[in-house]
Amino acid sequence: MFKSIAHLQEEGVNLFKIDAMLLRLLGHPQQGWINLQHDNLTRIEYLYQLTTAKAATQSVTLIPGETTVVFLEQIAQHLSLDPIALKEAYNETAKSSEGMLFPDTYSIPKSINEKKLIEFLLKESALKHKELSYKLLGNYDEDKWLQLVTLSSVIQKEAASVEDMPMVSSVIHNRLNKRMRLQMDGTLNYGKYSHQKVTVARIRTDKTSYNTYKHAGLPDAPVCNVSKEAVYAALHPKQTDYLYFVRGKDGTHIYTSYFSTHHKNIVNATK
Repeated sequence: MFKSIAHLQEEGVNLFKIDAMLLRLLGHPQQGWINLQHDNLTRIEYLYQLTTAKAATQSVTLIPGETTVVFLEQIAQHLSLDPIALKEAYNETAKSSEGMLFPDTYSIPKSINEKKLIEFLLKESALKHKELSYKLLGNYDEDKWLQLVTLSSVIQKEAASVEDMPMVSSVIHNRLNKRMRLQMDGTLNYGKYSHQKVTVARIRTDKTSYNTYKHAGLPDAPVCNVSKEAVYAALHPKQTDYLYFVRGKDGTHIYTSYFSTHHKNIVNATK
């Protein structure tokens, strides 16, 4: 209760600790953002509104595998916010250009501004990432977790389904262990290229670390925002000696350990 009063004072609201006693008589302050509806309220009316008012909200959903750039463009349109200001607020606050947001459905107040929205999304996502880290690893190291998210993001982009993730993870681990380049199209579906088909021209001209045809190892940052299933697959790859896969005509992946077989699989898949 006193923390609520202190927070309001930090925001410039003229309240005192005695008001905490009044709040206790009226009820408990609402969590999150609230709509007070009126600007000119008496002190008792203001405190009463803190315990009863509700925020008008909208739900926004971040789908696993989506990039932050595309997601921010979508919610900017959905919530009538400035997409440029939203991206600037993210870049000023987030530690990484990608992978910091946790795929989920969020309830967002309609009146929220760009900066507050980013602060909210990053704070909520950080808590979810930390909780998942403790669940899967028993600890949380932000830098090491981001490295794991980077690996998980490649799995997220490449897998044909959740069930396919441990197999894709197996190929990635095997290629990394053999110091082979990943050479995966999914890593080039970063940022604004999230839903674009990767062409030979893109592979030839893209000079970022996301281009795993040219860049050895994993990209320097995650490719997208990842699901808990992708993280689990990154930690628990299927035990295979597979080094190659291609999407078959039925949409599932065909795996092999040999390039000659892989080449045949590609030919058959494109017939």
